[in-house]
Amino acid sequence: MKARELDAAFDEDGVDIIDQLDLASARRPKRDVQRVNVDFPVWMVSSLDAEAARLGITRQAVIKTWIAEHLDRNAS
Repeated sequence: MKARELDAAFDEDGVDIIDQLDLASARRPKRDVQRVNVDFPVWMVSSLDAEAARLGITRQAVIKTWIAEHLDRNAS
C-alpha cells in the first residue's frame, strides 16, 4: 500500500489499518531510552510511593511524569 492510500484509509471512518503497519519495527522519534541511576533519601522514596499508590501507577511513572512536566514548563 502506498503512503497516499494509507493516509486516505487512516482518515476514513471505520477503516482498520493496523494490518498495514509493521509494529515490530515501529519507533517513536526521540524516545530512545538511556538508563540513569539516581539515589533518593528514604523520605523522598516514601513520598513517591504514596503518590504512586494514590494515582495507581508505579514510582517510576511518577518520577518520569514529574520530570517531563518540569522540563516542558522550562522549555516554554
